[in-house]
Amino acid sequence: MTAPSTYGLSSEARNLHWLLTNLVEEVPGIESVAVVSSDGLLLLSSDPGHTEQTRRARPAKGPRGSSADLATVVSGIGSLTVGAARLMAFGGVKHTMVAMEEGSLFVMSISDGSLLGVHGSAECDMSVVAYHMALFVGRAGHVLTPELRSELRKSLEAESVGSTR
Repeated sequence: MTAPSTYGLSSEARNLHWLLTNLVEEVPGIESVAVVSSDGLLLLSSDPGHTEQTRRARPAKGPRGSSADLATVVSGIGSLTVGAARLMAFGGVKHTMVAMEEGSLFVMSISDGSLLGVHGSAECDMSVVAYHMALFVGRAGHVLTPELRSELRKSLEAESVGSTR
């Protein structure tokens, strides 16, 4: 995982970065992770495709090279499942899992419409991934305020501007 710089961020933002890093490093089979706001904007990610070297090492795995791709998929699935839940009058969506031949995608609600998305390898233990995602959501949900979401978004924008120079 390429860890983004947390210099200058609030303690809450640094804690969320730490929680995300811990999730990726401690749970076997996790390929990438994205935290997405209710309006579909990427707030935080493990960004596995951040470097060209990483893309060459695993060109056919996961979203096509950027955490923004994972965020787009997570946002779309989140929107689709919320619409389905409303249509069926079953209440709010807690989590969604898509099992594919060569991997899995997990989407879990955090708070205020924010979502945690995890792309796992075919070898990942889905129950372990779901358990650790629930831990992340339990720890992150109460601190993901509008102010923190704004700070995380600005941090990602500044990082992407710095990486294109």
